[in-house]
Amino acid sequence: MQHNKIVFVFPGQGAQYVGMGKDLYDNYPLARELMIQANEELGFAITDIMFEGTEEDLRQTRVTQPAIFLHSVVACRLMTKLRPDMVAGHSLGEFSALVIAGALDMGDGLRLVSQRAQAMQEACELSPGTMAAVLGLPDDKVAEVCGSVEDVVVAANYNCPGQVVISGSLSGVEQACKALKEVGAKRALKLPVSGAFHSPLMQPAAERLQKAIMDTSFYTPIFPIYQNVSARAEKNKHIIQKQLLEQLTSPVRWTQSVQQMVADGATMFYEFGPGDVLKGLIRKINSDVEVG
Repeated sequence: MQHNKIVFVFPGQGAQYVGMGKDLYDNYPLARELMIQANEELGFAITDIMFEGTEEDLRQTRVTQPAIFLHSVVACRLMTKLRPDMVAGHSLGEFSALVIAGALDMGDGLRLVSQRAQAMQEACELSPGTMAAVLGLPDDKVAEVCGSVEDVVVAANYNCPGQVVISGSLSGVEQACKALKEVGAKRALKLPVSGAFHSPLMQPAAERLQKAIMDTSFYTPIFPIYQNVSARAEKNKHIIQKQLLEQLTSPVRWTQSVQQMVADGATMFYEFGPGDVLKGLIRKINSDVEVG
């Protein structure tokens, strides 16, 4: 097995910031061209919100998701010196990873991300929910405690050892936070999110998005993508399509994905997109790999 493999990774919701992508737009003709195309495809000037909008404007799910996707794909397209051996994305970032791997056209990716954002927003309004970060407990303990709560609450993001995000109904998350602190969690802190992402409460979004995903052309990726649902290398376009839909209601297995990529020879990780959240998580998952 070849070692010293390069991985490109892409962030999810929460990485946005005011002014994101403006330096790319101002300095690179390719970035400008791709961003102008995105404005046309979305039917509104998302670049105006990215460059000059308020934090509140950027926090709207219908804006956040396409903005992060666009920033990530454009930043990666400008990197011509390196070629990855594998790719992965955290939640929304999986769409960016699929475009870079050639499994999805950029225009189709943008359209699906926009539809996903709207479907998730509607699901949030239908079933109010929230998420909370739990620090200092093993993954299986967090999942076990969530399973003992009567209301809807699940382990939603396995971000790194000792950091799991839970997701569910308002009362489910409230009860789970209390129970998790009782069994030794250092912190169980509610997050400023508008809904219960990666939980059963996103089922209406999955139902709404199913036709859009199934009607979109997917291609065999040039290099494997480690999907959130399975945390394994995938190159079968039909399985990729199916797991992209399942991702809405399933946990993001980020810890497991990084561990599997390292087991498969990954030694160097590059993050593309706003912020550097994933770099920090990867260092906590495996301190021996290089992060750039």
